[in-house]
Amino acid sequence: MAHWFHRNPLKATAPVSFNFYGVAGSPAANKICNDLRTTRARLLEMFTDVTCNPEIMKNATDAYFSLLQGFILSLDGTTQENKMRFIQNFKWTDTLQGNTPSAQQDAVFELVSMAFNVALWYTKFASRLAGKENITEPEAKDVHRSLKVAAGIFKNLKEVHIPRLITPAEKGRDLEPRVIDAYIIQCQAEAQEVTIARAIELKHNATLIAALAFETANFYQKADHTLNTLEPECSSKWRKYLQLKQHFYMAYAYCYHGQTLLASDKCGEAIRSLQEAEKCYSRAEALCKEYRQTKGPGTTAKPSEQLFFLKLGGVIKNTLEKCQRENGFIYFHKVPAEAPQLELKASYGLAEPILFELPSLSEQCTAEVYATFDLTKGAKNDKAKPKEEEVKPVKEPDLKPQKDTGCIVS
Repeated sequence: MAHWFHRNPLKATAPVSFNFYGVAGSPAANKICNDLRTTRARLLEMFTDVTCNPEIMKNATDAYFSLLQGFILSLDGTTQENKMRFIQNFKWTDTLQGNTPSAQQDAVFELVSMAFNVALWYTKFASRLAGKENITEPEAKDVHRSLKVAAGIFKNLKEVHIPRLITPAEKGRDLEPRVIDAYIIQCQAEAQEVTIARAIELKHNATLIAALAFETANFYQKADHTLNTLEPECSSKWRKYLQLKQHFYMAYAYCYHGQTLLASDKCGEAIRSLQEAEKCYSRAEALCKEYRQTKGPGTTAKPSEQLFFLKLGGVIKNTLEKCQRENGFIYFHKVPAEAPQLELKASYGLAEPILFELPSLSEQCTAEVYATFDLTKGAKNDKAKPKEEEVKPVKEPDLKPQKDTGCIVS
């Protein structure tokens, strides 16, 4: 399943020294600044380290965020803003806006931007793991969980931390509602894809598979509609991916709904459902070509080359032929002119985001140490530095295609 998922690029950021000469007025304060610099650098390294796994990523994330909160949470027993929150300038690019960065002198902006990248890493880890040959059941569970973790991070940022920003996100930037909503929904839809693949592999009830496929198609449609007011040059490619996945899973829904109808001796309706599955599948094939030809940010997935995609075409064809044979010999039902209205609700298998919580404040960040940061001593040298900081694009590791076994789980 290599190249099954579309992935937008990681966010890039300018280096941050945390050198607050004069402001950090004690050895303990200086240590916090040094540790912020090293834990940030390590976390950034983990984003492109192919050996990194969720445990390593969580440890690296917790190490940095536990210290960064010392510049965000109130440590002096008052309700006033942390005096260190606005001392450092941070620059980050956005996943859809090329290498043009946004900058804010706000530790909350750094928190949400870095956490956004952590969520992106989980989606890329899931994609890389799903691309393995002969993926095991525990690995498939890791793919499923990683996508739900990513959804949980995006959801937490949207609901809790982004509203705290003094400067709201510009249109088309990662932290604005349309973009972050699309990421949340896509992660949930992709997690459900893992569930569908497993349900098919284990030959679960056709009704359950049809319902899951229908719900997943609706997720993809919702994500696509969320992006429909963004500038086409930055969103068209992503939207084509969401549209092709929507039609692919509608084809699945109609195909398995047709099997359910046939089992209930509703052969005419089954034929019409399978005909609709053919139409959706053909549209998904056409969208795959359009997607490949559309320019825009991110890696290009190749779903139409995957056995999981190709197999569905065969299943639809064979099931439709079977229904038509049965109808010609046994049922003699009239085939309805209208496709059946799918009103399917999945009772099981729906993917909910996993709750994300920030780590506890580092033990280094005490009120006593906080008191030794003296803003009146101003970090004079740092005021000119933000203009000099260059934001270099993240060089991401290549995803090497492996032999496709046609399934997410084995």
